[in-house]
Amino acid sequence: MTVNVPSRMWPALRTQGQRVSMAWDRLGDQAAFYALTAASVGTVLRRYRAELVRIVAQMSLGTGVLALVGGTVAIIGFLTLSAGALIAVQGYHSLSNIGIEALTGFVSAYLNVRLIAPLIAGVGLAATIGAGATAQLGAMRINEEIDALEVIGIHSVAYLASSRLIAGIIVVVPLYSIAVLMSFFAARFGTTAVYGQSRGVYDHYFDTFLNPMDLVWSSLTVVVMAFVIMLVHTYYGFTATGGPAGVGEAVGRAVRASLVTSVVVVLGLTLAIYGQSPDINLSG
Repeated sequence: MTVNVPSRMWPALRTQGQRVSMAWDRLGDQAAFYALTAASVGTVLRRYRAELVRIVAQMSLGTGVLALVGGTVAIIGFLTLSAGALIAVQGYHSLSNIGIEALTGFVSAYLNVRLIAPLIAGVGLAATIGAGATAQLGAMRINEEIDALEVIGIHSVAYLASSRLIAGIIVVVPLYSIAVLMSFFAARFGTTAVYGQSRGVYDHYFDTFLNPMDLVWSSLTVVVMAFVIMLVHTYYGFTATGGPAGVGEAVGRAVRASLVTSVVVVLGLTLAIYGQSPDINLSG
């Protein structure tokens, strides 16, 4: 059976086809850039170790005004501190409605490690380290500094993108350790000092339901998330166009994409790790 398409619909169909083709080409370019960035990690470790150390210091403690408040360490710490305080507030009130407010320690040990702390850390990484990397690389692109590096024989992808990829993974481990500790402290302080629950009761349920392997899996989740976030942000910064306005647009697109991918990574890894064993594991 032959389907007759009105002639007035051909321009619209052609436009949609061009959009699909451009989106497919853009996806291929991203995949190629991600593969090249990951493959150039060895080049960074062999040739650009000094630049890697400088980027690690910049990402962790920050520069300029940001260094005065402790850089990314302070930002992620305060974010997770707020999340832990919300667990104390919402967890205690919700559980007290059914008379089991003593289990607030269980909520902190269970939700902080498996879901809340990784997500909050991902948001902090995307908004600080990731956005900063995109802005830096975008400014270098529009000022033709990346082209200048390639002219003098420097592997621009390794020097700029792969180095930031490695630095992000290195920095995220101590950052996440601080984030988890801050969330635990805030939940415990809010529950015991503000709402007056016995410290012994809180610590009993917290220690009982805190599985040490959950901390290992949670750290692995954040490392994978940092890997994905840095790939996304370096791509958008490396391909920024259109002057200063284009750099701002690239930062916005990168943050949006990295936040979405962070949630997808946490969801996928959580289902892979805990999906086959939904039961609550006791540590003691």
